[in-house]
Amino acid sequence: MSPVSLFVVGLAIAVVVLLSRALSARAGIPEAILLVLLGAAAGFLPGMPETRLPAQLVLLGFLPPLVYHAAFFTAPREAKADAVPIITLAVGLTLVTTVAAGSAAWWTMPAMGWAAAIALGAAIAPTDPVAATSIMKRLATPIRIVTIVEGESLINDGVALTAFGLAVEALRGPFSFGHGATRLAEVVVGGIAYGLVVGLVSARIRRRIRDAGSQIIVSLLTPYLAFVPADRLGLSGVLATVTAGFYLGTRGAGMLQPASRLPGQVFWRVLVFMLESALFVLLGLQTRALFRERAGLPWSRTVIGTMVVAAVVVVLRLAWTLLVFPLSRYLPGRHFTFDHLPWRDRLVIGWSGMRGATTLAIVLSLPTTVRDLPPEIRSEQISVAAAIVFITLIGQSMTLPALLRRLGLAESDRVRIQTLDARREMLETALARLDELVEGGVADERTARAYRQIYEDRIDRIRAELDEEVEEVTDAVGLRRELVRTQRERLRRLYHKGRISAEVMRAVDRWLDLDDPDVRDVE
Repeated sequence: MSPVSLFVVGLAIAVVVLLSRALSARAGIPEAILLVLLGAAAGFLPGMPETRLPAQLVLLGFLPPLVYHAAFFTAPREAKADAVPIITLAVGLTLVTTVAAGSAAWWTMPAMGWAAAIALGAAIAPTDPVAATSIMKRLATPIRIVTIVEGESLINDGVALTAFGLAVEALRGPFSFGHGATRLAEVVVGGIAYGLVVGLVSARIRRRIRDAGSQIIVSLLTPYLAFVPADRLGLSGVLATVTAGFYLGTRGAGMLQPASRLPGQVFWRVLVFMLESALFVLLGLQTRALFRERAGLPWSRTVIGTMVVAAVVVVLRLAWTLLVFPLSRYLPGRHFTFDHLPWRDRLVIGWSGMRGATTLAIVLSLPTTVRDLPPEIRSEQISVAAAIVFITLIGQSMTLPALLRRLGLAESDRVRIQTLDARREMLETALARLDELVEGGVADERTARAYRQIYEDRIDRIRAELDEEVEEVTDAVGLRRELVRTQRERLRRLYHKGRISAEVMRAVDRWLDLDDPDVRDVE
C-alpha cells in the first residue's frame, strides 16, 4: 500500500471513530457495531483503496499492548480469591469452546478443513469483558461477578492464542498428538518464564527513571519486548506479555512514579481505545476485499455455519456456568476461598460472553501464505468470526442491563458509597498525621492550618453526599467549577497582557487541572 493510501485509510479510521462515538451515544447502539458498519461503508466509497491488513501487523502490532493492558490492571487479591471459578472458565471452557466451535464449523463448512476449523474455534473462544463489565460497573453489579468476568478474559486470551498457534502449525505441516503436547508444554512454560524475566528487568529499570516521558516509553516497549522475542523463539508471546503485565501491575502500579502515573494512565487509555476501535474499522474496510476473495463460496453455507457456531458458543457457555461450573468446587485440593455462586450470578456470568477486539485480532492474524488455507476459506473464517462478534455484542450486551435488573443484581449506590467511604478514611488519616507532625514540631501551625482547612472541606463534601444531601454536593461542585473557571479567565488575561509567557500559562493551567471537577470526572 502506498503512503498516500495509508494516509487515506488512517483518515478514514479517524472519521469513522468520531462518527461512531457520536451516533452510539444518541442511538444507544454498541459502538463496535457502528465502527464495523461505517468502516464497511467507507470501504466502498469512490477512491478508497482496497484495504488488506497484513496478518503479522495484527499479531505484533495490536495484540501485545491490548493483552498487556488487561493484565496490568488485574485485581490480584480479588482474582486470587476466585481463582477456581476463573481458571475453570478461562482454561476449561475456553478449550471446550475451541473444540466445540471448531467442530461445528467443520461440520457445517467441511471445505474449511479440521485444522482451519480449530483455528477459527480458538479465535472465537476468548471473551472480551469491556462491554459486559462497563454495564456491570455502571449498574454496580456485585464486584465478584465483575472480577470473575475480567479475570477469565485475561487468562483465556493466552489459552486461546496458544491453541490458535498450534492449529496454525498444523496448517503448515504434519502434526501429531505427541508433537502437540510437547509444543504446548514448551510454549506455556517458556512463555511464562520469559515474561517473568521481562517483568523483573523492566521493574529494575523503572525504579531508576524519574522522567514521565521516559516512563511512558518504557511502559510501551515492555509488551513488545515480552511478545516479539518470545514469539520468535517459538514460545507463547501472549503468556509472556500477560506474565510481565501482571507482575508489573502488582508492584506499585508498575513502578510508575506519582508524577508519571496520571499521564501514563491517560496515554494507555487512549492507546487501547484507538487500537480496539481501529481493529473494528479495519475489519469493515476489508469487507470489499473479503467479498471479492470469497466470490466462489455460497453465502447460504456461511450463514448457516455462522448461526450454528454462534448457538454452540452461547448455549455452551450458559450450560457451563449453570451446570458444569458448580462442580469445580469438588476439584482436588482445598479451596478455602471458593464457595458456591448463586444461580443468578452464574446466569449473568454465562450471559456475559461477548466477543470483541481480541477475536478480531486473532482471526485477522490468520496466515495468508499457507497452502491448506486458501484466500476464500480465510475470508469465510473472518466473516464468521465478525458475525459472531456482532451477534454477541447486539444480543447479549443490549439485554444484559435488563437481566441484571430482573435478577436484582443492579445495586446503583454500592460502589459510589464504598468509594466515598475510602476517600473519607484517607483524608481522616492525613488529618491525623498532620496533627502528629505539628505536635512533633516538624510542621508549623500556619501551614498546617491551610492543609487542615482543605481536607476538612473535602470531608464535609463527602459526608454531605453520603447523607444524600444532593443539592449541597451539587452546589459545592458547581462552586469549585466556577472558581476554577474564574482563575482560568484571569490566567488568559495575564498572558494576553504580556505579563506571563506561554510556558508559564501552560504550567499554571496544569496546576488548575488538579482542582477542576470536570477534569477529575474524566479520570
